Amino acid sequence: VQLQASGGGLVQAGGSLRLSCVASGRTFPSYMMAWFRQIPGKEREFVAALRWNIGNTYYADSVKGRFTISRDNAKNTVYLQMNSLKPEDTAVYSCGARIHSSGTPYDTGNYGHWGQGTQVTVSS
Repeated sequence: VQLQASGGGLVQAGGSLRLSCVASGRTFPSYMMAWFRQIPGKEREFVAALRWNIGNTYYADSVKGRFTISRDNAKNTVYLQMNSLKPEDTAVYSCGARIHSSGTPYDTGNYGHWGQGTQVTVSS
């Protein structure tokens, strides 16, 4: 699976952004796709995940009610709609994909495919 993420940028606190991750490759559709984020000096942090076939979603507590993960089957794309953004959401956001069903959605080690990151900066 090859992943291409886009949509990051600079936004004021309270604003919105939508990230996109386009997937391709012979092993697509994946079992699950997810968004993680990382700031310098810290480990990659789980944000949201989606089981591709049935649409179940999972969220980090810090983003529940503000972020929404969704998919467009026809475009092989997963989105992350981010509303009510806060300065602490500032990070490099990356999309990941996994083709196996073992393990939790929350562990970065369970994802074998990654796209390049996209920077999200939220100013106060």
